[in-house]
Amino acid sequence: LRDAGGRPRRVAMTGWEALTPAEARVAALAAAGHTNGSIAAQLYVTQKTVEGHLGRAFRKLAITSRSQLAELVPAPAREGEAWGPVGLLPAGPHPR
Repeated sequence: LRDAGGRPRRVAMTGWEALTPAEARVAALAAAGHTNGSIAAQLYVTQKTVEGHLGRAFRKLAITSRSQLAELVPAPAREGEAWGPVGLLPAGPHPR
């Protein structure tokens, strides 16, 4: 499938493991209290993109609010790390 340019289906369909790296990154920032506008600026994407990632993350996590989201974030993200393109990144400013 990958040779043809496709992506295999994720093993997990719900829960944190079902999130794409982009959805997880946005969800971790939202759970840390950042606004959609702040997340968009940090990740160099539009607010609409952030809204889309959060909507898909909420559906996969079966939640309806950011307070519920904060309860589901994995421990490393709660301890000040953010999700980067290849997994967890240390907290703080990240050069682009």
